[in-house]
Amino acid sequence: MEEFKSGFVTIIGRTNVGKSTLINLLVGEKVAAIANKVQTTRTAIRGIVNRENSQIIFIDTPGIHKPKHKLNETMVETSFSSIADSDVILFLIEATSKDIGKGDRLILEKIKEANKKTILIINKIDLVKRDTLLNLIEIYRKEYNFEAVIPISALQNKYKEIILDEIEKNLKAGPAYYDIDEYTDQTLRQLAEETIREKALKLLQDEVPHGIFVEVEKMNLRKNKNNEEIYDIEATIYCLKESHKGIIIGKNGQMLKKIGKMARIDMEENFGIKVNLKTWVKVKEDWIDNKNIVDKFKLK
Repeated sequence: MEEFKSGFVTIIGRTNVGKSTLINLLVGEKVAAIANKVQTTRTAIRGIVNRENSQIIFIDTPGIHKPKHKLNETMVETSFSSIADSDVILFLIEATSKDIGKGDRLILEKIKEANKKTILIINKIDLVKRDTLLNLIEIYRKEYNFEAVIPISALQNKYKEIILDEIEKNLKAGPAYYDIDEYTDQTLRQLAEETIREKALKLLQDEVPHGIFVEVEKMNLRKNKNNEEIYDIEATIYCLKESHKGIIIGKNGQMLKKIGKMARIDMEENFGIKVNLKTWVKVKEDWIDNKNIVDKFKLK
């Protein structure tokens, strides 16, 4: 079996060169919204791609431009500082460039300083002739030892796997830093599950054995009518027996409501944000001994 790889990839380039389009192409539907950015030192995470043998975490950066005020300076500095945190850099340029312009030169110098594995992506190849493209590749090849040079049109899906394969090839063996799903960052998810489980055990005391497990199935951030941020969280409490299910739900659903209310109050305090929590109870007999289920639930 192939070794699992993981790493952080910075996409860097001048303003309007097509970075957002490229990230959207590469990440596709497997975007994990990193809701709590305090949880990680890499504050510019935009998306995560989970593949069979790798997890690729993309770091988005503001476009490089000539700073006109302090905010611009900070944004440009953020872009450059993310280079140091990267395992691989995707340097995006336009095929229409005749030479290395000032902005691209600035980025190139920072890449040279960092001496990081870099893949050169030449976007908008549909706008130039073959000779112009080959000439541009030659100019850049003389400047830096790129791991690969990939000419693309970011709007075309056929380039997606080519780029992801190349990135994966250049990553080192490592763990999955985030849950392999499309919801949110692992820490918040686990915290929500743990909070619900803790409240259930506290309120149920000895009535139900510890054979319960909580799985957060949805975790979405949205704004309510008052423009306040709110988390919609849907969670299922799994238990081993039908009789346990009745106890967890309680008479007229009162016990489940109580568990949900206590968990929600706790989460709002911990997350610093409003929470809309919905909970269900399901029976999964012997899940505690079923390897497939335990693995699926990532039971620690």
